[in-house]
Amino acid sequence: MIRTFVAVDIPVEFHATISMLQSKLIGSGLRPVDPSIVHITMKFLGDVDEAKLPEIISAIDRLDCPSFDSRISGMGAFPGMKNPRIVWLGASGDYSCLHEQLEDILSRIGFKKELRKFIPHVTLARTTYLSHVRKKELVSAIDSFRDFDVGLMNVHTVKLKKSTLTPKGPIYETLHEVDLP
Repeated sequence: MIRTFVAVDIPVEFHATISMLQSKLIGSGLRPVDPSIVHITMKFLGDVDEAKLPEIISAIDRLDCPSFDSRISGMGAFPGMKNPRIVWLGASGDYSCLHEQLEDILSRIGFKKELRKFIPHVTLARTTYLSHVRKKELVSAIDSFRDFDVGLMNVHTVKLKKSTLTPKGPIYETLHEVDLP
């Protein structure tokens, strides 16, 4: 079994800015994501049998969405600012075609459709335990970057990735890429 997901990578040119933003949030109770592995998860597949990989690859090869521009901007938190668990940057652009097609083609080969509304985002950090004071500091920091613009990127490739969890954080390996027209 291997842990897998489908994602859009963030350009290398954005990594330094993401690192700078994370440095403004650093403090107790926060685990930042290594800027070199940040991405937009389009569909989390979970643990899959390696024998199913050819079927998954064949399915995502049928994606028929045009490439598009996406602006990475605006900081926020899930599930909300009252109880921030995940700190993120927003991703605007026409992700709906990719999301809808991935949900459709992958549901045909046994993956459940996601019931929650899809919100394209880049995860910057996850919280562990936040004291009341630390939560206020974090919310204030997030709020100060709510309109921050990282930049414009072109979404022209979707990747099937393997995730290996380690004590030092996940290691991602690209298993397959699909180029969008």
